[in-house]
Amino acid sequence: MSLIVVTGAAGFIGQHLVRYLVRHTSARIVGLDNLRRGRWDGIHDCAPTDRLALIEGDVRDADLLQRALKGADTIFHLAAQSNVIGAALDTDYSFQANVVGTYNVLRAARAAGVRRVIFTSSREVYGEPAVLPVPEDAPLVAKNFYGASKIAGEAYCRVFDSPEMRVSVVRLANVYGPGDRDRVIPIFFERIAQGRPLVLYGGDQVIDFAPIGLVVEALWRAAETLSPDPINIGSGQGTALKDLAQRMLALTGSTAGIAIEPARPIEVRRFIAQIDRMKDRLGLTPPGDPLAELDQMQNSSIAATRGW
Repeated sequence: MSLIVVTGAAGFIGQHLVRYLVRHTSARIVGLDNLRRGRWDGIHDCAPTDRLALIEGDVRDADLLQRALKGADTIFHLAAQSNVIGAALDTDYSFQANVVGTYNVLRAARAAGVRRVIFTSSREVYGEPAVLPVPEDAPLVAKNFYGASKIAGEAYCRVFDSPEMRVSVVRLANVYGPGDRDRVIPIFFERIAQGRPLVLYGGDQVIDFAPIGLVVEALWRAAETLSPDPINIGSGQGTALKDLAQRMLALTGSTAGIAIEPARPIEVRRFIAQIDRMKDRLGLTPPGDPLAELDQMQNSSIAATRGW
């Protein structure tokens, strides 16, 4: 029986990935997370203990990684300070977790004889793109600390990639789904529940939203395919945040309204992923409506944001 390690397993994407691996593979799974933002709630009982082990630990701890990765065949490296604003508020932590942590994972993986590593990068590596949709060979000109840390992580992935240990990079657009919190869709749902206006910073943002089911399937197929080139994971469609806000108000029957605040300089205003590689190499086609799963989040997002 093979062993798969998921770092950042208690986070939003990590929890969905672990549940996917439990359902679709026969592998033993080790989930690692420092629980700084994540919680084990959604996965601690999704599999018997002989298939799933959960470790509270940090990718900055090289000794812990050496023990946790022993015997692993595949690593999905999701652990990161994955919030743009959070990374700006604590730049030292975002560097240590995202850059040093990624280096530690890659070094420990090579020492443990791991065959494949999937690194979750971000659309933030492109910064404010010159053209839309954004292809994977567009310049990497990060606009914020989070994007810069992911560029550095990708550079280490290229250095560690070898015939003995293949390292693949996927660049995620804005992922959404049940269990998410502290990002735009769950924040909007929380404000609706409170009867407070939905705040748009600048008001002209256009975002590529990708449902969590598509992203998790893409991660698994990336591990099977082992593309030598980065792959964008997204819907390939742009959603204006004004349209998102209006759709959510209509969905909930809310009269909370919309408020426009000054733009925040560190945030990318417009992004749409070019997804030809995702389609061709991973065999995935996104849903026609990128927000088709929005109604599934109405209750789950409010609960997650409040910590229920």
